Order: sequence, then C-alpha cells, then structure tokens
Amino acid sequence: MTYPNIDPVALDLGFLKVHWYGISYVVGIAGAWCLLQWRAYQARWGYSAEQVSDLVFYALLGIIIGGRLGWVMFYNLPYYLQHPLAVFYLQQGGMSFHGGLIGVITGVWFFARKINQPYFAVTDFIAPVVPIGLGMGRLGNFINGELWGSPSTLPWAMIFPTADATPRHPSQLYEALLEGLVLFIILWVFSAKQRPVRALSGLFLLGYGVFRFAVEFVRIPDAHIGYLAFDWLTMGQILSMPMIIGGGVLLVMAYRIK
Repeated sequence: MTYPNIDPVALDLGFLKVHWYGISYVVGIAGAWCLLQWRAYQARWGYSAEQVSDLVFYALLGIIIGGRLGWVMFYNLPYYLQHPLAVFYLQQGGMSFHGGLIGVITGVWFFARKINQPYFAVTDFIAPVVPIGLGMGRLGNFINGELWGSPSTLPWAMIFPTADATPRHPSQLYEALLEGLVLFIILWVFSAKQRPVRALSGLFLLGYGVFRFAVEFVRIPDAHIGYLAFDWLTMGQILSMPMIIGGGVLLVMAYRIK
C-alpha cells in the first residue's frame, strides 16, 4: 500500500502552524470529555458537569506534564541532562504514554482528594473513555510518519518516506485499532453493567498492556535505545509489564474483596 504522505501541518497561518498531531490530541480529549459528561448523567456515577470539567483539567495537566517528563526520563535522559532547556521545547515532539499515564494517575489522585471520593471509584469512571485519546494520538503518529514498524511483505505494508524505501508494518494503525477502538469497545461494553470497584481500572491496564506489548514485536524501537535484550525486548514492553501485572492484580482484588 502507498503511504498517503499527509502534510503534518494542517493549517499554516505564517505566524502560527497548526499540526494534525495537536489536533488529534484536542479531538481525543474533547471526545473523552463529552462521553464523561454523558456518563456523569447516569445516576450510579454521581458526578456533576462541573466536577467532570475539573477532572478533565487535572487529567490534561497530567497528560502534558507526565507525558513529557516520561519521554525525557524513559527514552532520552542523557540528551536532556546535557540540554535541560530542551525539556520545554514541546514543539519538537516527544511524549510518552506511560509517563502520561503516571501523570494522569497523579492528577486523578489530587482530584479524588479534592472531592473526597475513593480513588479507584474515580479511575473506574474515566477508564472507558481513555482509549479515545490513545487512538487519536496514534493516528497523529501515522500522519507524522513516525513510530513505524518493522519490514513486512504483507499486502498492507507501507513505505514511510521518513524511514526508507522498505515496506513496513503500519504499527501506528495497529495501535490505533487495538489500543483505541478495540479497547474502547471492550471497556464500554464491560462498563454497561455495575462492576466491582477496581474492575474497570484493572481491565484498562491489562488490556492496554497486552495490546502494547504485542504491537511492540512489529514496531521499530527508538534508534538511540534499540532493543534492550534478546533482539526483541523494547522499552515499551518493559514499561507495559507493570501495567499487565497491576491490571491483573486489580481485577483479582475487585472480585475477591467484597
């Protein structure tokens, strides 16, 4: 298949360039916000529209701060130790999902304390909508022609101009499908019925961890990191392992603790 080679700049005003990657984040967050507002109207959750807005604000701060710091610490720490001001150059790219997750976990903790609600009751509330942002972010990666996959002879393999002339797995689309659409459907259907506290949070962590770990087998790791062991283990897989374990533990706790 031919890579569409979309211009990453959606709108160029001269003094301001609006990138598709930024738009994908805005669409993902806006979509999640709307669905949270809809969920808030359901009596069993008991959140007001104002509380949902506050929650999205705390989560957004976590995404930006945690995502950036996660990239710095997990993927390129030596460079940023030598160029500390580059940490603030967000326009150059560099965001980590796992760092963003830690940021969101922290932001939700502060929100839960603010409204005096159990922490996992809040994470269960937001878990089903998180894949919307994840899926949109991966589409942004695809438009940028970054985070491509390993060489492939499959009919849908693509040549990414930013890589080389070798047909490759469109791993960004795999992740958009699995971490975005499929995970959203699983969580949304699962949340349709009353579930024990921690169950939704656990299923999200487990589902994302498994999908991310699997796709990493056909995704090329960052060049400055490479494979960490066995010629296949990546940083993404190492960071996904705690999610898989933690998600399983939360599910066991949810159905054993009454």
